[in-house]
Amino acid sequence: MKTPARALPLLALLLSCAPASPPPPASTLSRSEPPPSLPANVPVPVPVPDPSSSSPSPSSSAPPPPSASAPPPPPPPDPAPPDMALVPAGTFTMGADTGGEEDEHPAHQVTLAAFYLDKTEVTNEAYKECVAASVCRPQPNHDAIGPKQPATFVSWDDARTYCAFRKKRLPREAEFERAIRDDDGRRFPWGNDEPTADRAVYARGAPLDVGSKPAGRGPYGHDDLAGNVWEWMEDEYDPFAYTRPGASEGKPGTCAEITEAQNQLRRERKQGFTGSNPIPTVCEHSIRGGAYNYGGPGLRSTNRVHHAGYFRIAVLGFRCAKDAAAPAPAK
Repeated sequence: MKTPARALPLLALLLSCAPASPPPPASTLSRSEPPPSLPANVPVPVPVPDPSSSSPSPSSSAPPPPSASAPPPPPPPDPAPPDMALVPAGTFTMGADTGGEEDEHPAHQVTLAAFYLDKTEVTNEAYKECVAASVCRPQPNHDAIGPKQPATFVSWDDARTYCAFRKKRLPREAEFERAIRDDDGRRFPWGNDEPTADRAVYARGAPLDVGSKPAGRGPYGHDDLAGNVWEWMEDEYDPFAYTRPGASEGKPGTCAEITEAQNQLRRERKQGFTGSNPIPTVCEHSIRGGAYNYGGPGLRSTNRVHHAGYFRIAVLGFRCAKDAAAPAPAK
């Protein structure tokens, strides 16, 4: 039997006023059963956050904690030591195609990383600090020379010991030439003009205090790269270095390869190939830069000379170098 139309309003009123059945206890709900729903006409309360609470709301976006496996940030570049100047990384022309001795040929491109080089030759005053620390061997005439003059009468081992004492090292032959020649292949630290007395200490009987010729300063701020005293290099002297596989990196051959090259030069009677010094019979070390007793042409950037590592002579000193840390990558 159909309900009369006039009874519908009364029936709806009765249903809306009837009390809702309470939900069963939580313990009786099955995980697969949905929670009971409220009648459509009952408003659902909306939670209001308590402003006095310091706990972040679930909707706030806090940064995620750092991952334990994330790599550490790159170290900053080494600051320039106050007594050194940076020689930037780059490719430069080493050697020459003509002029000088045959061991200066051919001109070739060498690529080097950045490094620091002492602004001046190591002084007697600085060297004595290493002697006083019982690290370096005393010079034989250390009381008769000026404190600001370059330290001489030091062997190759003495020079290496001092540089290690300062947490540095001896420069390589290619590094020394790079510090002189810059990117323009200049013949002297100051450019291509011939040496003059205001640019370099040469053609005289004694050295001068380091840094006495600022007009002859090199392209990166180094003094006395030409003249004053010769300087020990880390490398063993290789007459064929510029034609070796490592020439583009400024690397000489091994001692065995060097010995064979020297024997070959003797067999071929090429005494002048290595300059006026006799062709060595052992692996000697490169020296660079010219000295106070030299003539102007000998101060050229490509000039290569060699001595046995045990030499301790008045015209031979040194300066130190240090690797430069790579700069942080650009963001």
